[in-house]
Amino acid sequence: MPIVVFNQKGGVGKSTITCNLAAISASQGMRTLVIDLDPQGNSTSYLLGQAASSEQPSVAGFFEQTLSYSFRNVPATDFVVETPFENLDVMPSSPALNELLVKLESRQKIYKLREALVQLAETYDRIYIDTPPALNFFTRAALIGATGCLIPFDCDSFSRQALYALMENVQEIRADHNPELQIDGIVVNQFQARANLPQRMVAELIEEGLPVLQPYLPSSVRIRESHEQSLPMIHLDPNHKITLALVELHNGLRA
Repeated sequence: MPIVVFNQKGGVGKSTITCNLAAISASQGMRTLVIDLDPQGNSTSYLLGQAASSEQPSVAGFFEQTLSYSFRNVPATDFVVETPFENLDVMPSSPALNELLVKLESRQKIYKLREALVQLAETYDRIYIDTPPALNFFTRAALIGATGCLIPFDCDSFSRQALYALMENVQEIRADHNPELQIDGIVVNQFQARANLPQRMVAELIEEGLPVLQPYLPSSVRIRESHEQSLPMIHLDPNHKITLALVELHNGLRA
């Protein structure tokens, strides 16, 4: 069950949502993998902290091997790194993804990640994919290979303007490449319950029939502390309100 966390707008909490949902899956005994396709590597840093290294295997290494023919390609699992958390692994990001982008597009390697996800599904119960804030080769490859897509939404007017185009892009990929792909829902992030604008924007999305998930994730400084300590919330503060909201959100996703 690969799930892509995607929004073309940056700063909406993709990495936070990816890593925390993955950590919850792992804490519930599921063998879980995070694939970090964003060259910025926020998910990699979040899960590995100071242990993250350019010398480690990475998703860039996986894609690089697809550019050269070999009778014995290295299996996708060889590009995975263990995190400090039980049942949770990561396929780290790398700045080299930027350099590979044009080569991968020109050589039409868009389906290679889907092939790898089929292999990885034999090892992992849950796979979460963090994506760059753009509809580029890596995001398309993830959507072609996934069965679900979560869309973070941060109650910002610019986010709303981009939301409809984003959903159309996902549906187009579903129609052209991946009929199993479903939009699992819109994750409302950094929600301020006492502010009028977020309440109104979310209410309008629901009225328009968009798949807004509950509960909404509240704004909290504790998340920043979680990033700084490289500890997902389920490990940093399991009884915090945002942790409980994340657990409820996780448990409501398709099995």
